[in-house]
Amino acid sequence: MFETEKILPRKAAVIVGVAMLMIVICAGFAFGFAHSSLVITGDAETTLLQLLENPSLFRAEIFSWFLILVFDIIIAWALSIFMNQVDKHLALLGGWFRLSYAVILGIAISNLILVSLLLSDPLYLAFAQTNQLTAQVTLYLNAFDRVWSLGLIVFGLHLLVIAYLILKSDFIPKFLGFLLFIAALSYILIHSMYLFLPQYETATLLIEKILSLPMTVGELGFGLWLLIKGGKTAAKSN
Repeated sequence: MFETEKILPRKAAVIVGVAMLMIVICAGFAFGFAHSSLVITGDAETTLLQLLENPSLFRAEIFSWFLILVFDIIIAWALSIFMNQVDKHLALLGGWFRLSYAVILGIAISNLILVSLLLSDPLYLAFAQTNQLTAQVTLYLNAFDRVWSLGLIVFGLHLLVIAYLILKSDFIPKFLGFLLFIAALSYILIHSMYLFLPQYETATLLIEKILSLPMTVGELGFGLWLLIKGGKTAAKSN
């Protein structure tokens, strides 16, 4: 799956670092701006109106999610190469977890594409009743959230493997491993609650707000370290 002989650790580290930063930018637009502007939690009618009035913004959101998917696949490949210096089997496992997350994210994005197709079909819009259209759009948007949450649990498993590899290594700062370990457990806890304990959504949102800082700092810090210093110091041979 992942070819390691033709690429040096430094080059792999830079690729991962750049891809991580691009994901931050794309996610900031796709989820932080577009999705949060278009999808009004608890108000299906206003959400439908926003989507109908801002089709270009919604399509831009979908395109940004697609870019995130591509960057995740790139990271799955390049990070497994970089972490191969520590443990090639666990590096491969981490890569497969990230790739699995990308596949699940792709399934989640397909629900947004279905919403876009529904709202861009003039014949369907002409004959569909408002209540029916609202229900269908809400169903697909909820499916996006649920499937993505499932993917983020798998993403947490990926981070768990990477955190262990960092702590096991002799050339990556240990504090990055601890931060990623916290981020991994946070993803798994928060999105397991979203999926399996929806009655505690208020508590889940509070936990997510509390843990969002270490989650962001851990991932972004590791990406910046890879971009600036990753691969410049070779792993010590035992």
